[in-house]
Amino acid sequence: MSVAGTTGGAVQVAGLEFGHHLGLPRALSALPLSPLTPGYAHLRAAQRAAGLRHIGELFGPGQGLRVLDGVFVPLGVRGRRRVDHALLADLGRGTTPTATLANALAELHRHDPQTLRRVLLYQLIELLQDHPRGQHPDTAASFGIHAEEAAGLAAAARVRPVLDKGQRAAAESLADAWAEHRLRRVRKLLERLPPTGHDPSLTTLRDTLSRRLGHADAALDAAGAAERAGDTEAATEEYLRTLRLAADDRKALFSLVRIHRPRHQGQAERLRCELRPDVAALTWDAAEWDAAESDVAWRILRLRRTGRGSTEVREVRQVPPSQGGVCGTQDRAIPLGSTVRYVALPVREGRVDGVPLVARELRVTPEVSDLALTDGRERIDGTWRTPPGATEVTVEHTGPDGPTSPLACGNGRFAAAGLPPGPHRFRVVCHYRTPEGQTVASPGRTATRTVHRWPEPVRTLTATAEGEAIRFAWTGVHEEGDGGGEGGTDVRLVCWPGEAPAPGTELATAELPGALPWPRHHDGGPVLSPPPGTHAEVAAVAVLGERAVAGPTVTVEAPVAVTGLSARRQADGQVQVVLDWPEGTGLLTVSWAESGGRTGERAVAAHQYRRQGLRLPVGRGGVRVRAVPAPRASGSVVALPSAAEAVLPPDTSVAYRLVPAPRRMLRRGKPLIRVTLSAPDSPPEDLPEFVCVARSGTLRPRGPADGTTVFRIAGAELLELRTVEHELDSDPCPVPYTLRGFLLGAHATSVRLEEPSPATLVVR
Repeated sequence: MSVAGTTGGAVQVAGLEFGHHLGLPRALSALPLSPLTPGYAHLRAAQRAAGLRHIGELFGPGQGLRVLDGVFVPLGVRGRRRVDHALLADLGRGTTPTATLANALAELHRHDPQTLRRVLLYQLIELLQDHPRGQHPDTAASFGIHAEEAAGLAAAARVRPVLDKGQRAAAESLADAWAEHRLRRVRKLLERLPPTGHDPSLTTLRDTLSRRLGHADAALDAAGAAERAGDTEAATEEYLRTLRLAADDRKALFSLVRIHRPRHQGQAERLRCELRPDVAALTWDAAEWDAAESDVAWRILRLRRTGRGSTEVREVRQVPPSQGGVCGTQDRAIPLGSTVRYVALPVREGRVDGVPLVARELRVTPEVSDLALTDGRERIDGTWRTPPGATEVTVEHTGPDGPTSPLACGNGRFAAAGLPPGPHRFRVVCHYRTPEGQTVASPGRTATRTVHRWPEPVRTLTATAEGEAIRFAWTGVHEEGDGGGEGGTDVRLVCWPGEAPAPGTELATAELPGALPWPRHHDGGPVLSPPPGTHAEVAAVAVLGERAVAGPTVTVEAPVAVTGLSARRQADGQVQVVLDWPEGTGLLTVSWAESGGRTGERAVAAHQYRRQGLRLPVGRGGVRVRAVPAPRASGSVVALPSAAEAVLPPDTSVAYRLVPAPRRMLRRGKPLIRVTLSAPDSPPEDLPEFVCVARSGTLRPRGPADGTTVFRIAGAELLELRTVEHELDSDPCPVPYTLRGFLLGAHATSVRLEEPSPATLVVR
């Protein structure tokens, strides 16, 4: 049936016909109470986007629009042009909002040319009835109506019943309900419209509706009789016939759902529904309809039990014909807390085309997702993701002994402490508020976790240096011989590859690094020798089977020993220290102790030593120099290697010089060799022997055997006398000759020989 208006029949008002004042009898014969246009809401949206008060403004601004006997726009001075499909097609070129509206009107005009005039009259009458001066012709003229038709249109607005907001909504949705074969809704919408008014199209619609509802009711009665007789197949056909006539017949729909719902738990579901945190996912097999090569679409309905005992029906969406055997869709507006059932109706050309697919009843109370339990020492922690819309989440705990009790939780987690060993069950329940305001709970998601025995943690860890080894001791786990503890608990000393976990951190034994590979002393205790160059943070971990608890840490160092240490006195009285700097060491501690009891110590940095060397301000007495690496960090326990040591004897020197012969009255005296011992208060007891040799010529002797010995004195005698003078009795060799002294014996290198200028040792 077409829902467009007709033009037959005149309407009399106060003895006048519309158009009488214009000299146009029967010009306006039908006053539309409804646009009777499918998709009218979308049309109005396009019109608002174009900024138009009514669709007639699309055809041009200003005066001259005629609507009484058709829709015409001015053409030239006196001419006019009917608005047809060609004009609308011209206006529809482009992508502007007005072009979009023109294309929508062109599509309506193609289906029924009378629709354009009906919609325009409906909108103009609505505008005039809403205007304070809508009864005056000049108001109609302000909307762009031709002056010759303004009075007739104003008269039509005065006569046609005024629709309130609800009646306008009913009038404008009437065509959509009729196109969707929702006869029960069409009847309700028609009942809202005023019974007065002269709209032949609505009269025809009422007649057709009454006839079709009669057929639907007859089919419904026949279906009920067949069902009571036990013939469900015949009842199904009659119920389907009812739905083909009246797609919104609730009784026929509910009856089909009752007949074809899954009867028992093991029965295969043709419509499968999976509840997810925020959607209901529906899938079904459409192979039966695909095989028939019919363009079957699907209408997905949701049936919901309300708190008042009734059943609410909502259409979820229309699913287009599938390209494969499996179809699917989602309901993203699930009514939380409600019990629903989904129905998939096969639809072809807008009508039900077969038996509906019915899902099982579903309680829309989504459970938490990603529920995870982790156990610890006398503790189980739980985390989950709360579904959207849940008003509250509660947790029930059942321990090994059986009693169930509520457990405090919040922010998607809980922590149960003080638990005995054994299995513990947790039930996480979501609570929802129904659309009617009632609070319902989900069945709950259950998970079980076992609390295991954990080792007692190591409370304290200490380290004590014993020479080049470190002795470790701890509290909290009783030490037993090789580090084992009571109850099977072991203490493992480890070095973490990265940052050490905080004491008390619960760990898996498999995640631990290996025990320290340092050599262990033979006494059996926890005494380990760290390799030279070690700088490590040693942690004590309590281990029991597969579980471990991190403990405290201590910092341990084992510096590389200093080698190649030697000391030599300098002319300025200081001692030059030379050593091989140990690799990886930044600072050395150099100390010295003098024979007189005076000591000193100095910290030497690597860069300072390499740039300036090392000199020590010591006295002339004997001195012992020691060098050890300094710890890298304060508070470290240092396994110091044996100190490098060098012993420097007292600064003892032997000086000699040639004393020329004194002049006497008649002859010249003999020259003297004067030897002087210079030593500190505590000179060494063992001094070398001093020997002086002469060699002919002015070249110095190269050694004690390179010449003639002219003088020799033992070290003990020199130590006793301190200064010895020896007169050269006769020339040991032809003059000129050169003298030179040497120190001989095991201690020759420990005494410094001070030699005079070679020129002073030539005897002529």
